[in-house]
Amino acid sequence: MNVRTLCLSILYDGEASGYDIRRMCTEGNFAYFVEASYGSIYPALSRLEDDGLVTSRTEQQDGKPARKVYTITAAGRAAFAEELSGPLGEDMFRSPFLLFARFAHILPRELVEARCNEFLERSVEGRKQLEQAPNEHACNAADLWVINYGRAVLEVAEKHFRTHMHELITMARAEPHKDAAE
Repeated sequence: MNVRTLCLSILYDGEASGYDIRRMCTEGNFAYFVEASYGSIYPALSRLEDDGLVTSRTEQQDGKPARKVYTITAAGRAAFAEELSGPLGEDMFRSPFLLFARFAHILPRELVEARCNEFLERSVEGRKQLEQAPNEHACNAADLWVINYGRAVLEVAEKHFRTHMHELITMARAEPHKDAAE
């Protein structure tokens, strides 16, 4: 899925500004699908508008610059459905923590233990947010299915992490790294 399709998916449920779309991609219901920056969202919205898949209007705001609000068109809805009908790309999972874990053996044990505890805390918080999502947002059956899938994945990951975290900590060096010049 690309940013263009992500923008259509968000607009499918209602109008939004580029800022709203970015916020939904980072902290909203769409944060789990595709990463999107302002630098990719605004050009995608411009192309979607040029192609007649979205329209826009300018809204004045008190004490703030005007904002451009986008709405999906009937052609945009059809294009979105067609995009979803095509072959799916591979799921991607990126984790800065897994890179850290890959090299835990070269780091001080105290640091590895601290990062493991931080990661576990963030993971638990992420799962709790998914558990609260149906109470905080209007969800249809498909939304609930996706939320429950995410919860299940996070629960398995958390269980694995709690069971095996000590192995990662044990791999770390017991002594802080000393410079060869010392």
